[in-house]
Amino acid sequence: MKISEIRAMSIEELDAKLKELKEELFNLRFQLAINQLENTNRISEVKRDIARVMTVQNEKNA
Repeated sequence: MKISEIRAMSIEELDAKLKELKEELFNLRFQLAINQLENTNRISEVKRDIARVMTVQNEKNA
């Protein structure tokens, strides 16, 4: 997900996206624990997306 896409979202959309990403990260970690995860790079990508969303949230709240 690109930062320009994230910046275009409203605060409510950012909250929903953050919740969705956290759920995805949980599922990826669960798959990793039971050795069913094929693309381990996806965990890093989701973590970065979470950080991007949180950064934009902080910018909009300030």
